[in-house]
Amino acid sequence: MPTAIAVTGPDLVLPSPDRHTPSAAVLQSAVQSPRTYALDQAITEMDTLVEHHGYVVVLCPASAPAAVAQRLYAVRSVLESDRIAIVRSDLPPLGLAVLALQLRQLSVCDFSPGVLASAARLLSHYIYAGALLGSVAKLDRVPVSLQSHAKSWVPGAQFAVLATPRPELVKVSGGDGARLSAPGFATRMLYAPGCLPADWITGTLAPAWKSQDVTEARLPGESERWWATGKLVEFAAAIPDISVLYQLVSSVRRDDCHWCGLELIGDRCAFCAAPLPPPGERPAPPVRALAARGATALPRGAT
Repeated sequence: MPTAIAVTGPDLVLPSPDRHTPSAAVLQSAVQSPRTYALDQAITEMDTLVEHHGYVVVLCPASAPAAVAQRLYAVRSVLESDRIAIVRSDLPPLGLAVLALQLRQLSVCDFSPGVLASAARLLSHYIYAGALLGSVAKLDRVPVSLQSHAKSWVPGAQFAVLATPRPELVKVSGGDGARLSAPGFATRMLYAPGCLPADWITGTLAPAWKSQDVTEARLPGESERWWATGKLVEFAAAIPDISVLYQLVSSVRRDDCHWCGLELIGDRCAFCAAPLPPPGERPAPPVRALAARGATALPRGAT
């Protein structure tokens, strides 16, 4: 079985583009109230995923209520498991759903669990996520100038906002040619209408970004809270081709975590959170970690 990709809400699960891409597991411990979903149920839920898949990568938005993250860490602590990675992300809701889909696509490839989990940070830099907003008066997740705050009170004002990979904000008026920085690679764009028409997204932004495909999606339930307004159309453009995603992740140097022995890319293990020491200070992975990995972990290439 491939490494499980778990999410904290059903809105983060986009349809599988093909029959090979598995779905994501929606954690009921994050969806339901602790009053109706006890801790022992949450532990059983996670333990079942670990037993079936070997490893679990949980995508948890940084904007999630503190209680959600606390329960995830509590479950991992009780299970005393080094097979659960909790990956926090600053991506807006639709962008996070795209990231979850990309990890689901890559989960059937020959990447080890550690590489797959740490690839989340890498792939986030290639997701252009934003929204067309009718107001930025209460927006606090992207820098907003005082002038833009003032303009947001003008009737009919609209703003195109890019949250990642680099924050940007431009005023859109009268169908003008306002532009956001475009990706330098081929993308597929998803857009999710709220209480604004999507004409600017489909008629101006998508052609300017040379998106190869433009598809409507359902607006995630958290989007209005994340963007601080219901007058919005959220969008996310990302690499759609799994072969390109595979080459991107494969091109990055891999190291062994000096603490748990799992492979990683980047500067920190996604499973045990141990930082990668400087090159001259990297010890060999501990024998106990290598022995455990050889005895229980899926070998690279296995699914």
